[in-house]
Amino acid sequence: MRALMLRAAPIAASDAPVIIGGESGTGKEVLARALHANSPRRDQPFLAVNVAALPADLLESVLFGHTKGAFTGAGAPKPGLFEAADGGTLLLDEIAEMPFSLQAKLLRALQDGEIRRVGDTRAFLVDIRIFCATNQDLRTCVAERRFREDLFYRLCVFRLMVPPLRERSGDLLPLAKMFLEQEGQATGGFTARAQAALASYPWPGNVRELASAVQHGAVLAGDLDVDLAHLPEEIGSPKTAAPAVGRLRPLAEVEREHIARVLEACGGHQTEAARALGIGRTTLWRKLKALGLEAKE
Repeated sequence: MRALMLRAAPIAASDAPVIIGGESGTGKEVLARALHANSPRRDQPFLAVNVAALPADLLESVLFGHTKGAFTGAGAPKPGLFEAADGGTLLLDEIAEMPFSLQAKLLRALQDGEIRRVGDTRAFLVDIRIFCATNQDLRTCVAERRFREDLFYRLCVFRLMVPPLRERSGDLLPLAKMFLEQEGQATGGFTARAQAALASYPWPGNVRELASAVQHGAVLAGDLDVDLAHLPEEIGSPKTAAPAVGRLRPLAEVEREHIARVLEACGGHQTEAARALGIGRTTLWRKLKALGLEAKE
């Protein structure tokens, strides 16, 4: 990731468009905001819109604005994001999902620096920098005729790929600690077992999943360091290959082992263990008695 940021440094100083690719949740918008913050436009607006979240007719109005009476419900003129971001940066997230019919209008805006509100015959100039984010291969989209070739080459001045979290082992713990601080645990941390579990998990949801996992752990840990038992089950107990039929274990045996592990992580205290397990203290006491386990009050 550090190499990516070093490569991005001169790009930030340019006004050219940038395509940021990578899997969902890798932090593409975070990188776009970092580029904007280090550019000459840093004191101007940074706006973002998820292209895939809006229908085509509404997206055109959101981007370019509309005049009064342009369509049913347009009771007053309204500027679009191109006007609102004038002088700054506009991020078009999930650009591959932009309707084909609207791509021609975007191309015209990029080439001429002019936009027209929906329902207007007058064009006016805007000065913005365009960033695009996508988890798809735009070249494939062009080959499949889902994305205009001329728009692709107009946008593809610089391309940056944000690697998935599983390929950025050096970023994992710093990011986790940053998210933990955001949860109000400025002095808290992770136990060695929690760090090992975080490092060994493949993170299919990337940075977004890591942020959720840390929030989950922070809530359960309270004022303590986040331990293995505080992390979501799929991280604290990663799935392994299914055992052979002859080695299937009784539920009581598996439950006993898991409760014992949680108790150990909580220093043997029933109240903390019950909170981590998501069950009532009385329920835990009954299970301990049935399974022959002991714990502190």
